[in-house]
Order: sequence, then structure tokens, then C-alpha cells
Amino acid sequence: MSEDLSHPLDASDELSADASDDFAVVTRIGHGRLTLRRFFRNKLAVFGLCGLALLILLAIFGPMLTGWDYLEIDKRAFLKAPSSSHWLGTTRTGRDVLALTLHGMSRSLIIGFVAATLSTLLSSTVGTTSAYFGGWVERVLLWVTDLMLIVPSLLIIGVTMRGGLSGNMAWVALAFMLGLFGWMTTGRVVRSLTLSLKNREYVLAAKYMGLPAWRIIIRHILPNISSLMIVDLTLGVGYAVLGETGLSFLGLGVQAPDTSLGTLIGEGAQMAVTYSWIFLSPAAVLVFLVFCINAIGDGIRDALDPSSQSGGAVGRKLRKGKGSAEKQRADAAGVSAGLPGGTGEAGGIVIMEDSATQGGGSQ
Repeated sequence: MSEDLSHPLDASDELSADASDDFAVVTRIGHGRLTLRRFFRNKLAVFGLCGLALLILLAIFGPMLTGWDYLEIDKRAFLKAPSSSHWLGTTRTGRDVLALTLHGMSRSLIIGFVAATLSTLLSSTVGTTSAYFGGWVERVLLWVTDLMLIVPSLLIIGVTMRGGLSGNMAWVALAFMLGLFGWMTTGRVVRSLTLSLKNREYVLAAKYMGLPAWRIIIRHILPNISSLMIVDLTLGVGYAVLGETGLSFLGLGVQAPDTSLGTLIGEGAQMAVTYSWIFLSPAAVLVFLVFCINAIGDGIRDALDPSSQSGGAVGRKLRKGKGSAEKQRADAAGVSAGLPGGTGEAGGIVIMEDSATQGGGSQ
């Protein structure tokens, strides 16, 4: 029976076949769904996401389960090994190591997120502004960027943190300074990307329509570099946590009576051989936390990469077999959608998968 092939399939149409026919199934997948699909096919990234979610839940609800506050002192248990009353032991001041570790982890996470967010905002603002406006604006911002790269940030942070800050002001100031001294390299990358985008047709059209510069940057330039910003934000959390830990280990970070993973590791390092539980608990949490964050960042980077194959075969060729009409219709649908690797008129992505991999059709 003949079939009219004068009208090709739209990109949103589906072509299904029986499992016995060795054909392909044409489906239309949006960019957001494809990105999520690629991410969740990355087992290491999913493991990192689950691990980070578990750590966040422990940081929020863990103190309710331990029965001890991180400032509470057990006068009957100094340097006590792990037991039923203190699951991870106690410190030399009689404080519960588990409660201290959970509080320190939450403090390190907050500092990491705040510092990474501030760094990403600064890098995107300075990079796009300098490249879009050019002229004296670009020269001034590049001079500031170069100056920030050579400023002795460790010295400035040390002097500031030793200047009498305590309580919440100490970790807020630390997070602010970690973000302030961590945006320059990414800012240069953003500037380079903006230079390649500012002369595109849609940016020039928006400029000729009289749109203000800030609106052009927000609506037409930043969305096209958002993948870089997302990856930078995710990996920046891990770098900020490591930076805070190192500074607190040296006594230049979070100040007593507050605590973080760095202060706990610094205290436990002095007794790592004799009373190892004080050192091993925060150190293990730090390693696992940074591993999870980096796994998530790598997974997001691979998911946003157009050349990544983790989301399934894009534009896979149809196998040879019966039914030339169905094959022609599928080829027509692929051409109308802009395959291979292209986007359809509606902005979706057409993915062609073997029907056998989809569990087969009707029996």
C-alpha cells in the first residue's frame, strides 16, 4: 500500500514501529530534558548529588539526632573514644566530635556557597561589562583584574581575620573575601566569550532596536554563557570549601568559639596518632564533601557539552530493513529538524534511538 510522503513529519512527531521491524523511533527532546538526561546517566555525578544531599540533611537535622550541642561540654568524658554516648568520641575539652563535625560541615558549606556565588557574580559582571562597552571601561576593569591577581590575598585575609572579628562576623567576612579574591580567572574567560558574542546578529539587532546595554547583556549575552557560569559556580563551592579549610587550619579562618572543618582538622592534627578519631572524622567528611561537589560539577559540565554522548545517540542512522516508507518518513523528519545534532524550529532536539533499546514496540 502506497503512502503519501509529500509532507514530512514535524520535529515534534513520533515514529513508532514493532519490535520485529528493525527501525528507529524518532522523538523530540527539549534542551532542558536532554541536559537532565545526560546528567542522570552519569553515575558518578548522581552519586555525588546523592552524597551532597545526604550531607546537607545531616547538617540540618543531624544535631537533633546526636543529643549533644557542639558547644556542650561533657565533664565526664575528656578525650573519650567512640562509644554509645559519643558516637565519634570527644575532644580534649569534652565536646562531642560528631556534633562538632556536623556544625563545622554546615559552616564550611555556607561559606563555600556564599563565596562561590559572589565570585560567579563578580566574574560575570566584570567580564561582560568590560567586553561589551570596550574603551576606557574595558581598560579600567582589566587593570582592576590584573591588580587583584597580584594582591597578596592570603596576607589581607590573615590581617582582617586577626583584627578582632568573632562570631558570625568572622565567617561572613571570610566568605566575602574568598569570593572577592576568586573571580579574576573566570572573569577573563567570560570577557573572551563576550567578545565573540557582541557582534552576533541578534545582539546587533537588539542594539539597533534601542535596547539598553544592561538588558542586552542580561537577555542576550549571559544566557549564552550560562553553562560556563553554572559549572564555575558548582566547582567554585569545592574550591571555597578547601580555601576556608586551609585558612582555618592555619588559624586565619573561622575563629573560636565557632568551628569549621578546618579548625577541627587543625585541632585533631596535633593528636592524630594518639587520638585519631578527632582528626579522622572531619578529614573524612571534608574529602567526601569535596569529592561530591566536584563530581556534580563534572557531571554538569558533561551534560551541558553539546559533543557529549552521555545523553544518547543524536541523529543515529536508521538500520536497514523492511518498510522503506517508514525510513523515508524518519529521514524527512530528521532533515526538517536540522539533524544531525541540530535543533528544530521549536528549539528542541531530535534524538533517534533504536526501538530495541526502548524496550520494543507492540508484540
